[in-house]
Amino acid sequence: MFLLQWITLNYSEILLSWLDMKSFLSTLIGPVKMDCENMPFFFFFPFCRGFVYDSRNNLQMRGLVILLVSKAAGPSTAELSFQHNMVSGIYSSQRSLAEITELIHTAFLVHRGIVNIGELKSCDGPLKDMQFGNKMAVLSGDFLLANACTSLAQLQNTKVVELISSAIGDLVQGIYYENSKSSEENCLTDDISISRWKEQVFLSHSALLAKSCQAAMELAKHSAEIQDVAFQYGKHMSMSHKLHSDLQPFVKESSSDTMAFSLNSAPAVLHQEFLGREAWIKQIREAQGKGNTMDYKKLREAIKAGKGVTSAIDLCRCHGNRALAALERFPPSEARAALANIVCAVTRFS
Repeated sequence: MFLLQWITLNYSEILLSWLDMKSFLSTLIGPVKMDCENMPFFFFFPFCRGFVYDSRNNLQMRGLVILLVSKAAGPSTAELSFQHNMVSGIYSSQRSLAEITELIHTAFLVHRGIVNIGELKSCDGPLKDMQFGNKMAVLSGDFLLANACTSLAQLQNTKVVELISSAIGDLVQGIYYENSKSSEENCLTDDISISRWKEQVFLSHSALLAKSCQAAMELAKHSAEIQDVAFQYGKHMSMSHKLHSDLQPFVKESSSDTMAFSLNSAPAVLHQEFLGREAWIKQIREAQGKGNTMDYKKLREAIKAGKGVTSAIDLCRCHGNRALAALERFPPSEARAALANIVCAVTRFS
C-alpha cells in the first residue's frame, strides 16, 4: 500500500526519470519506440526502485548490455525477411528481450526481500507488518515474473524461451543455495573453493545476462558461434561486475571501517583458500565480541594483510580480459566500444 501511495504522489518524477532514460538510450541506440502514457505499471517498477533506493547501487545495466550486444553484432546475413523490423541496428524482438530480462531481474530482487520471520527480533518492528510485507513481496515478484513470461512467449521463439527459462532455473538454484547455507546453525562462512564460488555466482548473478545475450543473437538468427561469443561476454562481464562489487569494502577509500561485508565474498573466500579453513574460522571467532557482534574492521585488516584482495582483483581483471577477447569477434563500432568501456569500468580499482 505504501509503495502504491508513493508512486501516486511521485508519478511526475518517475515519468521525468523515464523520459531522461529514453533520451539517453535514443542517443546511444536510436529511438526507443515506447508509449509512456500507455506503458504498463510493471515497466515503471525499476525506475520506482531507483527512487526508493540509492540509484548508484541499483544500476539497470542488463537491458542496456543486451541492446548494445545486439547493436554490436548487427544484422544476420542468414535471415533478411524480417529486417524491416530493425531500428538503429536493433530488432524489435531484441528490445522486448531487454525489457523481459530487466523484469525478471527485478522480480527476483523483490522476492529476495522476503524476511525469515523466525529470525526477527522485537526491535525489527511489528510481526504483522513483516508478514504483510512478505505477502506483498511474493505477490509482487510473481506478478512481475508472470508478465515477463507472457512477453517471452510472445517472442514466438522456442529456443529463446528455453534459454531464458533455464536462466530462471539457474537463478532459483543459486538463490536457494545461498538461503540454505545462510540458514544453517553456526554457519559463519561457507567452506568452498574459489572454483565452487564461481559456479555459484554464475547461477545467481551471471546466468541471466549471459543467456539473454545469447538469446538476443538467436532472435537475429546469428550463427551458433556468434551466440557463444555473446554468451561469453555476458558471463565474464557479469563475473567481473560481481567481483568488483565484492571488492568495494576493501578498496574503496570512503568506506567505513565498521561497514559489514559478506564473509562469503570473493576476497574472503580467496583469503580462506590461502590461509586454511581452521585458521580462517579462528580469525572470525577472534573478531566476534560480546553478543556475537562482529568486528568487521579487524576482519577487513586481516583479509587485506593476506592475498585475498590482490587475488580477487587479479581474478576480476582476468574475467574482464576474457570479456574483451569475446568482443573482438564483433566488428568495430560505437556499441562495441561502449561494451568495452563497461568492462574497463568494472576492472578499474585506482
